[in-house]
Amino acid sequence: MSDVQVPTGRDWVALAEEPLVPEVLSAWAIRPDCGAVVTFSGTARRSSTFEHEIIALEYETSTDLALSRLTQLVAIARSRWSDLGAVGIHHRVGRVEVTESAVVVVVSAPHRDAAFLAARFCIDSVKRAVPMWKREFWAGGSAWSEQCEDLVDLDQL
Repeated sequence: MSDVQVPTGRDWVALAEEPLVPEVLSAWAIRPDCGAVVTFSGTARRSSTFEHEIIALEYETSTDLALSRLTQLVAIARSRWSDLGAVGIHHRVGRVEVTESAVVVVVSAPHRDAAFLAARFCIDSVKRAVPMWKREFWAGGSAWSEQCEDLVDLDQL
């Protein structure tokens, strides 16, 4: 997402096939009225549910549904923490190499408590309420991850 158009608004949700750049999202979230910017970057790691050394992951989703859910999650975060400055959630789709970011959440707020709480809410909610399927790749094979839970409705967050 290095050549991406940075929005001027306070919310930024995206799905991307290109590598995510957490620094771009973090810089976008800086606001003159906010003293805290919390960035979470979830990266692909080598450990596996299949006891293989992972070399890459692959994510699939329903684009329209995922973007709708991400947008709604941001709105819920804003309703719980009314003084948030910027809220951004980006998720990769397609192949993600080990150490690359699979998901990035950034939240800015006047004070750190709200920024930390809202960022934690956003990443936890992405995992619980956004449909995302993950395939693990290792030398000589691949399989869909067995680590999954039923998606919850947004009103259950």
